[in-house]
Amino acid sequence: MTNLSFRKAARKQAKIKIGLQGSSGSGKSYSSLLLAFGLVSDWSKIVVIDSENNSADLYAHLGEYHVIPISAPFTPEKYVEAISLAIQHGMEAIVLDSISHEWEYLVDYHSNMQGNSFQNWGKITPRHNAFINAILQAPAHVIATIRSKQDYVLSEKNGKMVPEKVGLKGVTRDGMDYELTVVFDVDARHLAKASKDRTNLFVNKPDFQITEDTGRQIRNWCEMAAEVPVQTVSENSFGEKIMACKSLEELYKLFKESEEYQESYKEQFLEQRNKIEFNSKFKSNGKLSIES
Repeated sequence: MTNLSFRKAARKQAKIKIGLQGSSGSGKSYSSLLLAFGLVSDWSKIVVIDSENNSADLYAHLGEYHVIPISAPFTPEKYVEAISLAIQHGMEAIVLDSISHEWEYLVDYHSNMQGNSFQNWGKITPRHNAFINAILQAPAHVIATIRSKQDYVLSEKNGKMVPEKVGLKGVTRDGMDYELTVVFDVDARHLAKASKDRTNLFVNKPDFQITEDTGRQIRNWCEMAAEVPVQTVSENSFGEKIMACKSLEELYKLFKESEEYQESYKEQFLEQRNKIEFNSKFKSNGKLSIES
């Protein structure tokens, strides 16, 4: 018999996944940091995974957040490793600045592959999906910046096909917005508008400037009181499940799947995480570093 559970739906300590989309100079990085601070109220719990040539250091005056710099090639695996490193260091808000580099890398990689284009995408897609899953499954708030560029369509005018501007298009795989809870479009005036909002906090609202209070509003939504779900696992057996995890992947999977126990077993999860890290002598050491 499978180990299934039946409970009422509950939003308890949800971890938001946000996209900030805009052209160069629109203020995506700065706005992301303000959002992150509003979400966690502690600069030491914020990390920027920086693929923008150390641009995250430009805002060090805001607070003592951390940086994981990554450089080309911007493979999906490098992002996944950086996200894992951030979680291992107990970060509660992760800014990915920006995820466009990952998609540009995959597009370029595909163009240099030999053979059938469709079949080649079949080989690349699992790598991209692993990157998306790392974002969605991370037990932390994640804010992803997305570069955008002017999009055009061909329209017929006076018998001729001419290009026509139709707005900005994010440089990432189509459908990325479906994976995120909120997507803000930020314009050249540094004003934002929600193009997608499952929280309903910003629907049909006029353009606004993102501040720390924006993050606090989202945090309040995440922490909104909800009914306690039906417990389906005994106290002792769940503690044993935590101690039985032999890898960080197993531990994070259990953490993600056991939302109703995350708060009450927080110390046990942290203790087991530290034990696994000590035994493995920190597998990622030497590849990436986390800096204040």
